[in-house]
Amino acid sequence: MFFPRRQFFRNLLAATVLALALPAFADSDFVAVKPAQPTDNPAKIEVLEFFSYGCPHCADFNGPLSAWAAKLPADVQFRRVPITFNRAPWANVARLYYAIEATGDLEKLDTKIFHAIHEQRVNLFDEKSIFEWIAKQGVDAKKFSDAYNGFSIQSKVKRGDQMLAAYANSLPRDVGERFGVPAVFVDGKFLVTARAPAEMLAVIDKAIAKARAERGKK
Repeated sequence: MFFPRRQFFRNLLAATVLALALPAFADSDFVAVKPAQPTDNPAKIEVLEFFSYGCPHCADFNGPLSAWAAKLPADVQFRRVPITFNRAPWANVARLYYAIEATGDLEKLDTKIFHAIHEQRVNLFDEKSIFEWIAKQGVDAKKFSDAYNGFSIQSKVKRGDQMLAAYANSLPRDVGERFGVPAVFVDGKFLVTARAPAEMLAVIDKAIAKARAERGKK
């Protein structure tokens, strides 16, 4: 079974995932991930964000997070993974993310997509609307279409949901059943539990320092 806590997803859908924000936990700035999850590059401290273009909280966090990520120290790697919560519209924008990454247009269009969806109210959740919008952005239409419809990108989207499930199952049950996006994990070991963007960035830095100290002891 893909995700053992099916009720978790049903609850998220019933509450409208678009309104979810990462809850605040009073007892700690971050929650331990046990067992720790593998990272993309073990030589680096990984900061991993699960997000969706459809999430308004992700849109609010994107600017501050991007500015923060532009100043990473040499031993830290930032990684983003779009997730779907088993929703077809979110699967479409996850494919959009990977497609513009493949065409080399991610830096140019990433913020524009958040702006189009959440400020201009452009419907980018169905394929027809996505392709019409992309055609107006100066992107090579064939290159984008080949990427968007390619098997490799569909596999990446599926893998993103599997990663989210693995992380959720490695958290305390009450936390794993409640967290939404944006969700930030550090070094495969810590879930950041702050809510406001500035607080999240401060806690990410704190978790990085903790991960760095733990690596130094080995």
